Amino acid sequence: MTEPTDDKAQVLLADLRQSIDNFDTILVHTLAERFRCTQKVGFLKATHGLPPADPEREKSQIERLRQLAKDANLDPDFAEKFLSFIIHEVIRHHEAIAAENSTSTR
Repeated sequence: MTEPTDDKAQVLLADLRQSIDNFDTILVHTLAERFRCTQKVGFLKATHGLPPADPEREKSQIERLRQLAKDANLDPDFAEKFLSFIIHEVIRHHEAIAAENSTSTR
């Protein structure tokens, strides 16, 4: 098998980079939708006096995501770190919503 010429390599590289850019776009839009949903959860929790964090739910979600990562041949440790970062942000948002809700109901 011969090595692709530099021109062919550049075309392949450009195609791969375009795919990566497309996936980055999908990730950002998917995360935005996820955060819109978790914001609704935050308002629901604040309205009903529920705590911003749910450690049992977080634990089960991490276990579920680790299994999904294994099934997809993705490093489960990476998937856990990624989800943990998202969970941390969600809790931070929920705490802010709860604080806003408590000051607006006074």
